[in-house]
Amino acid sequence: MSGRRIRVVQLVQNLNYGGMERVLADLVRGLDPAEFESHVVVLQYLGRFAAGLDEVATLHQVPPMNRLSMIHPGPLRDVLAGIGPDVVHSHSGVWFKGSLAARRAGVPLVVHTEHGRKSPDPWSDRVVDREASRRTDGVIAVSEVLAAHLTAAVRVRCPVYLIPNGIDTSLYRPAPDDGRLRAELGLPADTPIIGSIGRLEPIKGFDVMIRAFERLSAGSGARAALVVAGDGSERANLVALAASLGIADRVHLLGWRDDTISLLGAFTLFTMSSRSEGTSISLLEAMSAGHCPVVTDVGGNAAVLGPTLRHRLVPSENPEALAAAWREALDDRAARERDRGVARTLVEERFGARTMVARYADLYRRRLPAWTPER
Repeated sequence: MSGRRIRVVQLVQNLNYGGMERVLADLVRGLDPAEFESHVVVLQYLGRFAAGLDEVATLHQVPPMNRLSMIHPGPLRDVLAGIGPDVVHSHSGVWFKGSLAARRAGVPLVVHTEHGRKSPDPWSDRVVDREASRRTDGVIAVSEVLAAHLTAAVRVRCPVYLIPNGIDTSLYRPAPDDGRLRAELGLPADTPIIGSIGRLEPIKGFDVMIRAFERLSAGSGARAALVVAGDGSERANLVALAASLGIADRVHLLGWRDDTISLLGAFTLFTMSSRSEGTSISLLEAMSAGHCPVVTDVGGNAAVLGPTLRHRLVPSENPEALAAAWREALDDRAARERDRGVARTLVEERFGARTMVARYADLYRRRLPAWTPER
């Protein structure tokens, strides 16, 4: 590789909505173009996070593959061989197929990032990924909990690296409410907004969040509104659940939004009810914007909140505990304001995008030490 840039392929299903896709786009934008030549290969379609990415990377879409592509990923192999990368970096959902195609294309370095896993983690998924790890030079976990799971439960056969996700803290900063969301929803200025951003999928537990909001609404949180930005397969079920609980007028499912910074400015607090997480980008953005977080104690959430915000963690699958934690945060403004500042500082110090990109760059250079539980 001496005398030319390191050619890196980012391999993913698509570049549509989600924290993983955002991390990939930020990573590509953050790599030094003088040292790295970036390519992005999608198996399905490009999507919203591809916008402007062609200015810093070459984008490729793999021709349709048949049902045998898990064992014969010919079109993907051909695309990779045509690029001739030094590194193929796959992301959740394409590990097995990507590692097989990369090895058959003669790629020297194959790495994979796990952004999160199902909870519970199906036995079949663990077997498939363990086999993929035999063809992989290293797997990256975005949280220490996930790294430990890959080692102990999946039992991967390659080194594990720990690289937490990072965000642009200069973009996500504390900002006043610009009033646009409240005007859109017809909410008075003094209505507390419990806000969340994420994919409406079962693993995110928004059904638990809506049930918790029904419990809150029966008590001192009767004036609050629940606002969720995001979309997914559970949308219709969540709308029906809110209606069945009699709270449809105070539960606002906004769909996908591009005005995240404006939304965060309107939130009173930020919440998540996930059943599993890696290192949540939505959580990092909200904390960087100076929000008090109330989130479930799953995956990397505890590591993000750290000891100083541990009191804002709640058990998963527990609407009563989530409602009680919201009520505590809403009733104690002084404590909430204190935790807003703590949240911002934590993200600035530990989860900046520059740190994340630098660690991936070191891995591509083969200079990053593997993770061990002792570290």
